[in-house]
Amino acid sequence: MEGYLRPTPSIDCASESIRAEALRLTREKGSPFEKARSLFYFSRDEIRYNPYASLDPLAASGTLERGYGFCVQKAALLAALARAAGIPARLGFVNIRNHRLDPQWKKIFGTDVVVFHGFAELSIGGRWLKATPAFDLRMCRENGFIPVEFDGIHHGMLYPRDRSGRPHIEYLEDHGRYADIPVEVIVGAVTRAYGTEFLECWKTGVWDYFLSGTSEVESGTR
Repeated sequence: MEGYLRPTPSIDCASESIRAEALRLTREKGSPFEKARSLFYFSRDEIRYNPYASLDPLAASGTLERGYGFCVQKAALLAALARAAGIPARLGFVNIRNHRLDPQWKKIFGTDVVVFHGFAELSIGGRWLKATPAFDLRMCRENGFIPVEFDGIHHGMLYPRDRSGRPHIEYLEDHGRYADIPVEVIVGAVTRAYGTEFLECWKTGVWDYFLSGTSEVESGTR
């Protein structure tokens, strides 16, 4: 369990900014459950979901600084904040089918399957609990998604249907748990699934190759 409290290159829980934010968010919270809830909702809503964000920075402190990120970056931030607050945390990765995938992203991917979607797992009360901070509340409201809730007692995962009852997220394949972001593994899987052009665009956050007339999508847009 000690390994899930230590800093890593991406889950840099010993960085000054991460430690300060974790302290601010948990200072008045008594139990691990309350601390975990506070950290989750900050990561979910105060850090905007932006699927167009560049691959770098992967360090949680970088995501905290710029205020937005894609699913893996937001999960790493939650894990870093949890570790800084004394809560063991790790990352989980799965392939999902997003039946409500944005048409632009379906064009980019060439499919509605998202490989290596990332979430966090926190150890609370002797149990590992899944917590998915990817989609922020504003995005959920705008798109009719059901926002993921996390109470520190139950798992918090993406929902199979949206608010209208239409199919939304389907979990396909589990890739296991990691103490840090497995960068080489993810890059390999993404390249095999979507091609080298996708990887090059992902590195820079500029998606002109796929989206004609789009130079760079601003943070927080969808």
